[in-house]
Amino acid sequence: MDTLVQLENVTKRYDSGAAPAVDDVSLAVEAGAAIAIMGPSGSGKSTLLNLIAGMDRPTSGSVRVGDERVDMLSETAVARFRRHQVGMIFQFFNLLDDMTVLDNVLLPAQLAGTRTAAARQRAGELLATLRIAHRRDAYPARLSGGERQRVAIARALINRPAVLLADEPTGAVDSATGDEIGALLLDLNAAGQTLILVTHNPDLAARYAHRVVGIADGRVRSDTALAAGGRPPVPPDGALR
Repeated sequence: MDTLVQLENVTKRYDSGAAPAVDDVSLAVEAGAAIAIMGPSGSGKSTLLNLIAGMDRPTSGSVRVGDERVDMLSETAVARFRRHQVGMIFQFFNLLDDMTVLDNVLLPAQLAGTRTAAARQRAGELLATLRIAHRRDAYPARLSGGERQRVAIARALINRPAVLLADEPTGAVDSATGDEIGALLLDLNAAGQTLILVTHNPDLAARYAHRVVGIADGRVRSDTALAAGGRPPVPPDGALR
C-alpha cells in the first residue's frame, strides 16, 4: 500500500529552554491503515496529531500527507488542507452549542465551498448511517455523550478526508458507549478510511488498530504490528465513508 502520512525526523519545541514535546520522530502510515498511538499523559501523542493536521508546525523535520508537504504550507493553504484532507474527532466533541446537529455536521462542508444540496445529502446519509438522524434538529446540550460523539464523527467525515485523526475518542463516554464508538471506527477503517487513533487505553488500541506505536517523552519507543484476527468482527452497518 502507498504511504499516506510521512513524518521524517520531526521535532517540536514549544519553549526553547524545555524538553521537546516531540523529539526526532519518524513515522510512516500507509493508506487504509488503522494505527494507535499510545503513551502516558504528556508523552507527545496529541502534539503528533496536531502536526499531522497542520495545527502545529514542527521546529524541525518534515510532515507530508498525500502530496502535501504540510509543514511548508501557508496559513491559507494549511486551512484548505485541513478542510479537505483531514477529519478530527476530539475527546470532548468540540461541537458548537448554538448550532443544531445538522448545522454542526454541515459546517466543514460549507467552509470547503461544497454545494448546499450535495452537502445536505452527504450529511443526511452520515447521520442516518450513524443512527443519529432523528436528532438532526437537536442542540448538543440535549444529546448524550455517545450521541455527541456520533455527531462529531459525522462532522469529521463530511468532506471525505484522506485521514481521520481521533484524539481519545472514547475518553468522555461510558464503557458501553465507548465500545459502540470503537465499533464505528472499525467499520470506517474496514471501508478504507485511514485512521490514526491516540489513546492511553491498551485495550482500545488492541481492539481497534492494526498497529500500535508507543511514545514516551516525545520519542517513539515501540512500533508493533498486531496479529491478524486480534480485532473483533466488523458490524454490518454498511460503509460509513
